[in-house]
Amino acid sequence: MKDKFYQYIQTLQDQITSKLEAIDGKVKFREDLWKRPEGGGGRTRVIENGDIFEKGGVNISAVHGKLPQSMQSYFKVGEVDFFACGLSLVLHPKNPMAPTVHANWRYFEMYDQEGAIIDSWFGGGQDLTPYYLFDEDAKHFHQTCKTVCDRHHPDFYEHYKKKCDDYFYNTHRSEARGIGGLFFDYCKASKDMTMQQWYDFVTDVGDSFLEAYVPIVEKRKGLPYTKTQRTWQEIRRGRYVEFNLVHDKGTLFGLKTNGRIESILMSLPPHVQWVYDHHPEKGSDEEKLLNVLRQPKDWAI
Repeated sequence: MKDKFYQYIQTLQDQITSKLEAIDGKVKFREDLWKRPEGGGGRTRVIENGDIFEKGGVNISAVHGKLPQSMQSYFKVGEVDFFACGLSLVLHPKNPMAPTVHANWRYFEMYDQEGAIIDSWFGGGQDLTPYYLFDEDAKHFHQTCKTVCDRHHPDFYEHYKKKCDDYFYNTHRSEARGIGGLFFDYCKASKDMTMQQWYDFVTDVGDSFLEAYVPIVEKRKGLPYTKTQRTWQEIRRGRYVEFNLVHDKGTLFGLKTNGRIESILMSLPPHVQWVYDHHPEKGSDEEKLLNVLRQPKDWAI
């Protein structure tokens, strides 16, 4: 399964970066191949200072070795070996009318001292972080997610949307990072789903990413905006940074397994503000966004 999924994410990375380069039209992804001393490595691709994308990354990695002691406690296991591979992407458009997007699809295995698999699972998801809320964009993104989920199980969308709303939440701010999407983890073989069925589901979600995001960025990339709206975007990006550094489990896993720092922190936007005690004007578009972030909505039809 690990070889099959790793091959899938390599192909998906090529498909996504090719499409995003075509959308931007100015710059291309810079590729950076790296190796992890303990085992494995990755292929980082970063785009910067484009006409559309101010910064973004579409990265794949496959790492293996002894599970660090800090992660043994987290997984409640003893000394085991592990293998983890995945594709992680974040895109920060320059125009504040176009949303930031994040997605991740991953596979994990753990082995005993004889090399036998003792546990394995899939995880991943995709979520949208707008700075100005367009209801039709939110509905399109979520409807795309629901359509994929419904092909595999009638309860998946509702279940994984709620997990996304719960996970991407800045508890110290009492607000969501964005308007959500899907989040799933520890998807293991059971009487209801085989690992092949989980593979089919996760790869179907991965294949839906461009369909979910590209029409939105194409629609918003050329809209006019003001300096004030750009400032709001940078303030909201600050909340994005807070979540990734305070709450995100993927960031924590990468740092504790001696992952590549540049690739782990690639998700952080280039221009960010933290304005003391900032509050938007009542009745403004900015306040409209905050109201939704404090109380998740059902977007899918």
